[in-house]
Formats: sequence, C-alpha cells, structure tokens
Amino acid sequence: MAKKTPTDDNSKKNNPNVLGLHAEVMDQEITDTLEVNFMPYAMSVIVSRAIPEIDGFKPAHRKLLYTMYKMNLLTGGRTKSANIVGQTMRLNPHGDAAIYETMVRLSKGYEALLTPFVDSKGNFGKVYSRDLSYAASRYTEAKLAPICSELFRDIDSDTVDFVDNYDSTMKEPTLLPTSFPNVLVSANTGIAVGMASNICSFNLEEVCRTEIEYLSDPNCDIYLTLRAPDFTTGGEVIYEADALREVYETGRGSVKLRARWRFDKKENLIEVYEIPYTTTAEAIMDKVEDLVKTGKLREISDMRDETDLSGLKLTIDLKRGVDPEKLMAKLYKLTPLQDAFACNFNILIAGTPKVMGIREILSEWTAWRMESVRRRVFADLSKKKDRLHLLKGLGKILLDIDKAIAIIRETEEEREVVPNLMIGFGIDEIQAEFVAEIKLRNINKEYILKRLEDITKLEEEIADLEDILQNRRRVKTIIRRELENVIKKYGEPRRTQIIYPHEISEPEEDEPEDGYPVTIFFSKGGYLKKITPQSLRMSGEQKYKEGDSLLVSFEASNSSELLVFTDKFQCYKTRLSDFPDGKASALGTYIPTQLGMDEGENALYICDPGDYTASLLLMFENGKAARISLSGFETKTNRKRLTGAYSDKSPLVGFLPVYEDFEAAAYTSDGRCVVFSTALLTPKPTRNTQGVSVVTLKKNRTVTQLRPVSETSIKNASRYRVRSIPAAGAVLKDEDREERQLSLLEGDGNA
Repeated sequence: MAKKTPTDDNSKKNNPNVLGLHAEVMDQEITDTLEVNFMPYAMSVIVSRAIPEIDGFKPAHRKLLYTMYKMNLLTGGRTKSANIVGQTMRLNPHGDAAIYETMVRLSKGYEALLTPFVDSKGNFGKVYSRDLSYAASRYTEAKLAPICSELFRDIDSDTVDFVDNYDSTMKEPTLLPTSFPNVLVSANTGIAVGMASNICSFNLEEVCRTEIEYLSDPNCDIYLTLRAPDFTTGGEVIYEADALREVYETGRGSVKLRARWRFDKKENLIEVYEIPYTTTAEAIMDKVEDLVKTGKLREISDMRDETDLSGLKLTIDLKRGVDPEKLMAKLYKLTPLQDAFACNFNILIAGTPKVMGIREILSEWTAWRMESVRRRVFADLSKKKDRLHLLKGLGKILLDIDKAIAIIRETEEEREVVPNLMIGFGIDEIQAEFVAEIKLRNINKEYILKRLEDITKLEEEIADLEDILQNRRRVKTIIRRELENVIKKYGEPRRTQIIYPHEISEPEEDEPEDGYPVTIFFSKGGYLKKITPQSLRMSGEQKYKEGDSLLVSFEASNSSELLVFTDKFQCYKTRLSDFPDGKASALGTYIPTQLGMDEGENALYICDPGDYTASLLLMFENGKAARISLSGFETKTNRKRLTGAYSDKSPLVGFLPVYEDFEAAAYTSDGRCVVFSTALLTPKPTRNTQGVSVVTLKKNRTVTQLRPVSETSIKNASRYRVRSIPAAGAVLKDEDREERQLSLLEGDGNA
C-alpha cells in the first residue's frame, strides 16, 4: 500500500476534477472577447442611450415626450408625474427613477433648457443648485409645453419612421419631426462608452434665423446671426473670436462663461444673480470659503445664499474700503464664478456618431427636415388622390343617378349591390363601396354639384403637391415659413450677455514681497533697461545702439506701474515687473515689441505714475501747454492701451512730470525763452485737452523744447521769467545758451 503523504489532502482540495467539479477552461482571443461581449454593449449605449440624434433628443427624452403626447397632455390639463412615469415604462423599461430624472431635466421648473418641453408644477429643483433637489413624482404635476406642438404637428403624416417597442405591444417614433433645429437649441450632455457628447445651447430665434439664412445660401456667414451660445442661467459669455471659430467649425473647443453681479453701495455688498451654466451656487460658496480660510481672500467678511422664489442670489459682504471691481476680478480668477463650457458636438447621424461643426449640423438637419416635409407632402398627396378616386367614381354615378337607384332596387341580395354597381358604371370596388354608403338624403342636386366642385379643387391641390415634391425650392420655402412662425410664437431675447475681452477687468497682481528698488533708463530709440542698485554700482558706462542715447532716467520700485506714451497719441499701461532685470552693458528691452504696439508706432516718453496724484505737463509746437492729471490714466478695468492719450492738434515737443510745482523753460525757434511756473496751469482731467497758450509766437515760429529751469544753463532766470501767460519771453543771451538746443527726441537723460 502506498504511503500517504502530507500533500495528498491539499492536492485533492485544489483539484476540481477530484472533487467532481468538472471545470472546463476554454482559451479565447482577447479580440474575440471584445467583439462578442464588449462591442454589442458599447454600441447599445452609444446608439440607444447617451448620444442625441439630429432631432436633438436622446431615446429617453423621445419616449417620455411621445408618451405624454399620446396621453393628450399637449392640449389637456396637467396630471401627476407618477402617472406619466408609469405610462412611459411601456416604452422605456429602465425604471421609474431614471424616467422621472429625464422629466425633471426637460421641465420648465428645473431651468436646464432654453425651450423647456415639460410644463411643470411643483418643486422640480434647479439646475444651478446642487442641494435643492426635486420632489417625488407623486407630489408634482406636468403636461407638455406649447412648443411641443412643433415636435408632434406632423407625426401622424408619415414624416418619421415608427418601430415596435421593447415588447412589440405598441409603436414608437425613431425621431420626432421637429420644425426647428432643436439639436442646437437644447443643451445636451451624454457619456457613452469610449466617447461623449456635450452640446451647448443657442438662442432659439438666433438658430432659426441662421437656418433661414442657410436655406438661402449654404455659404452664409453664420457668425452674423448665431452670435454665441446662450444659457438658461444667464451670465456672460466672453466672445473670443478664435475660440468661437474653432467651436463653430470643428464642433470641439470651449467657451468661457462668467457670472453677473451688482454692487449695493449703501449696504457695501455684492449680489451675484447669474452664474455660469457649468457650476452651482454651492460649488462657488465652497470655493470662496476655502479661499477665505487659507487667507487668499481677506476682503470678504461674509457670504450667504439668499436664493428665493425671485431667483438666484449670492450675497457677499465686503470689508470697509474694498474695491468691488478688483475683488470680482479676483473671484473670477480663483473661483467657478468664471468657468468654461467644453463643447463636443457629437451627434448620431443614421446610427453613426459624428462630431460636426455648426454648418455641418445645419446641413444634416436641413437634409433630414426636407425629407420629413416631402414625406408629409407625399402622405397628404396620397390621401387627396384616394379622395379624388372616390369622387370620380361618385361622379360617374351622379351623371345617371336614376340608373344607380334602379340597380340597387332591382338587386335581390345586399352583397350583390357593390358588384352590380361596378358592372353598371365601370367603377372599381372601392368606388362602388363609397357610393353604396351614401345616404338617401344626399341624393340631391346641391350635393351632386358640390361633389363635382370638390373634384376640380382636389385636382388643383394634387397638382400643387406634386409640384412641391419636384421642386426643392418650394420645400425650402415651406421650412422657412415654419421657422418664421416658430420665431414669432416662441422667440425670446438672449439670456447670456456677450462681452468682449477688452471689456474685462483683469485681476491686479499682488505686489510682490521683493518690490526692490530699481533704476530705469529709457533711450530715444525705445529701449528700456531696469537695473538694480547692486548691478548699477558694479556697472560701467551705459551701452546704447549706434546713434541712440538716453532720453529719461529715474528711480522706481520693481512693482511700480509704467505709463508709455507714443507718437500715435496712445498710452500703454504696464508694470516694471514685466521687464527683466538688465545690465548697463545690455541694450535693454525694445518697448514697442514688448507691449505689442502697432506697426510704425514709437515710444516717446515713459513715467512712473505712482499713486496717480501727480500731473503731466505737455508742451506743443504751437506754444500751448496742457497739464493733465495722471488720474485720467488710472482705469479700473486695467486696460493695457488707452487711445487719445493727448491732443493731436499740434506736434508735441516736451513731457515733464509734475509731482510738485516748479519752474520750466520753453525755448522757441527764433532764440527766445519763456520761464514760467507750472502753478500757472491748472490740471485738467481730460486727457486730450489742447491746453492753454503759454508762449506767444511770431509767424512761422514754433516752440522747440521744454525743460525744468534747474536742468538748463540759464544763469539769470529772472530775465525770462513771466508772472502771467501767454508771454513772448526774451531773447537768449550768449551765457544762457547751451552748445546746442535739444528737442524731445534729443534729451540729455534728465528730463
């Protein structure tokens, strides 16, 4: 006998054949597994669940709306949502919860669609709230919204195909014959297997106008009529032309959205009343709370949700002295108050998912709608032809009504009446049946004449319908007329306002901790060097391009703002921190390139505005001078470029910053000089003011330059000083003359 080993019991336990479990392992290629098991599931999700079709609906939407239509909820009163859900399960066997959620999204109360299809009563929640959930279906009521008449108007005219439901007990439409491009009007989101769809909504009137233009000219400019997406939650869409063009042409891309707000100066609070479609009130409040806790938002004392029956309202209490514009610019950057809608226009076309741009979607919808209209016309044509066929049979009998009566009277059996009429008048069975059913009271002259008139009218209508079927232009005219009717009945103004990037206030950068001192050197050629004190001490002579030299130099902080004036009467606003630290041996940064100036535009002068309490003195060739308050260049929107920075009536010959009053010397082309105090000029808030006359000039004489007296070679300033302006000044003496007179573009570096 064989000796039992310790492993025998374990081997029996681990061997399924020993235990009588005849397990059979089959080898299968992974590609076969995917094809046999995974692909059918994936295609079912893509085709039958997640991706909308050209009518703008997913199967779940379509089954719900068609059920409500069959329940006469388009014209009748509301019924309990639970009743609708129960009836819909005859078409959609996915459970009552999923069906009710579909109804909620399509409802007017939930506010997810620009054109809601369910007229709801009760609490259906809100799309902009994560916590405000909908009530149970037994508490709410619903019916179809009036616009659904545009979905079902032609459904009984063979405009779309019908198929059996899941248990073959009733028929349901494969598509709904929408008379407007609902696929672009209703927002739709779906996640399938291996692909997704995310379609933003557009204004109903704008979409219909665009389709009308497209019917007339497929190459029309859709940007003129379809301005930008429109969302139920309102807010503002930032019109970035390149990003919008990408979405319109490819069907992919993103659109930036941001909230709308108002400031209550009396209560010192901000009210946010419209938010991006892509976020919720709770998500915004959670983010703000986190920022306050981490110390990144110190301007807010409290934030609360005051949403009520009048709509959304998030209230932000501000601390004393907080600028609401700057705070909102900061909140846009750090919170979902500014968000992006990622577009993916993936639509099922004949059962195949396809990502399309706007023009291609309009093309597909137009082709589908034209086919629907043709099918409707053909169905109407068939009915009229059948009616005409009956009336023509009646017409033959009415020509000899006595003969017809005699045939009926002499026929012994009822079943022989129709055959005898067929034989007697040469008509077919359908015509004979129609004649046999005519009431005795209708056999009179009036009835006969009316029926003969009907034949003529029907023949005209049939000819017209046949012409429509042969004429694409007439089919387009019908579609165009229906679209105009939709606009007239259901068109509404945009909810989401359009703003442009140049209107947006960018958040100001916090002053860096290393706001170290720097010395600025700006040359006549437009090169700027920012040099630290340490580097300046170690450096030698300043290097410039050949023919270039220093125009102005001053000390500032690295965090200071900088105003750059150009020869195109513009002023550019930037920060010194945007420029790299330089060295004396380097040429510096070319300002026109750094600031993106226009072609041929040159920088004339730069200054540090500080706290914008100072002013700027400008001297013109015509002898006039303007003292402009720097506060006129301080903008809350933080724009980078200001047009009309100074007057263009006369060429400019000098800039001088005025932090406190001093004496300035104006030189003329005929060798004269006027020394005047800047106190004689009152600061003006208007940037493009022409100024006041300071120097009285003879004919063909001009002012050549303006400089502080302290920086000139004038030894006896009293000779040229004036107490009032304008003045002619005095002729320069030889000892007061410099070796050469310098113009605006030939400064000595101390201007």
